[in-house]
Amino acid sequence: MSFKIWISVKPQAKRESVIEVANGEYRVFVHPPAQDNQANQAVVNLLAEHFSVPKSAVRIVRGYVSRKKLIEIG
Repeated sequence: MSFKIWISVKPQAKRESVIEVANGEYRVFVHPPAQDNQANQAVVNLLAEHFSVPKSAVRIVRGYVSRKKLIEIG
């Protein structure tokens, strides 16, 4: 069973965390900068850990180069 969530990414944050802002919408803070796919990889790793799923179950559906992303988990 998969589900989709909207996230807003804050790259180069001091701490890494996932915060639920509203129903199905999250703020994700990651250390790496938004260049060379580093922030996207960190987002996938952090969301996989947060939702207790393998990294292969987390996929960026929309917003690959944007701070606002649609993520499919499952």
